[in-house]
Amino acid sequence: MEFNTEAIICIVNRGFTDLVMNAAREAGARGGTVLNAHGTRNKDLEKYYGVIITPEKELVIIVCPTELRDKILSAVNISAGMDTKGQGIAFALPVVATAGIGEYDKMIEEDEQKNEPKGEEPDKAA
Repeated sequence: MEFNTEAIICIVNRGFTDLVMNAAREAGARGGTVLNAHGTRNKDLEKYYGVIITPEKELVIIVCPTELRDKILSAVNISAGMDTKGQGIAFALPVVATAGIGEYDKMIEEDEQKNEPKGEEPDKAA
């Protein structure tokens, strides 16, 4: 089965979702959904990686075309990854079906068509 839509899930420390969304938008994402979350601490992982894992998290869900997935994941990792104050992780899952997203795309396409200049094409031979 081939998928053409992905859900990118980003988990970051609370207060750093702007880093995620700014990077994702620059990479082609249209938007995302932010949810409050609470992580569980693992003191062994904290000691191994030398970081303090804060339990207050936010989850960012970004639905995007598959062809944008790697670009968005890379941008988010650079902006809000584990080596930043956001201490984020991100992963992608294939989306089997959507409702509502296609209607939004159709609406944008119709608006763009309405705004196109009408009439004859200018002479390009000049």
